[in-house]
Amino acid sequence: MDILLIKLLIAHILGDFFLQPDSWVTEKEKKKLRSPKLYYHILIHGLLIFLLVWNPQFWLPALIIMPIHGIIDVCKLYYQKPGTKRYWFFADQILHILSIILVWYFIVNPTFDFSFLDKPGFWINVIAVLILTFPTSIIIRVLIAKWTPNTISLNSSAALQNAGKYIGIMERLLVFAFVYTNHFEAIGFLIAAKSIFRFGDLKEGNDLKLTEYILIGTFLSFGIAVFISLISSKL
Repeated sequence: MDILLIKLLIAHILGDFFLQPDSWVTEKEKKKLRSPKLYYHILIHGLLIFLLVWNPQFWLPALIIMPIHGIIDVCKLYYQKPGTKRYWFFADQILHILSIILVWYFIVNPTFDFSFLDKPGFWINVIAVLILTFPTSIIIRVLIAKWTPNTISLNSSAALQNAGKYIGIMERLLVFAFVYTNHFEAIGFLIAAKSIFRFGDLKEGNDLKLTEYILIGTFLSFGIAVFISLISSKL
């Protein structure tokens, strides 16, 4: 990755997450364009770029990124609602990063190598990742359907909707990453961490069938993840 792009991204991270107190965010949301903190925030981003780049030849990105950053922040302040803050947070960050990449691209005019798209290994890994998400969740659900407890002693109302499915997807993707980077010991740590969290729930539930049901699903999930990850890493 180009050193200029790295420094521009570091400046954004520092400016948005390290050098912007919560009190500034609150004041900006309340006063919007009348808030001095909005302009301090934009200025800090520019100063960070100047300091990190420290090369007059590349200070033009700071003069371009500063107003773009301000426009994106103002749009967020005026259009976000209490119920849409989460969506606007991610939209705001995506727009900032895209603007940084576009400014960097037009200034540096880099060349990209997409030869990896012609390599079978890349597409094998894509297939592996896709299989480890929703297809594996469905496969596990079908395999253990006959053992699904009739009554669940845990307080189901306290559980997040579909949380178990997404937890399973995340753990399988982590297993894939650990196998791909040859860190098998991390898989044991992941299993131990999940067991610790699950132990309290199962202990309170006091249901042997539920415990066995969850254990079967967990081991199937990890087993499939390890198996597919090993195959894809060898092909």
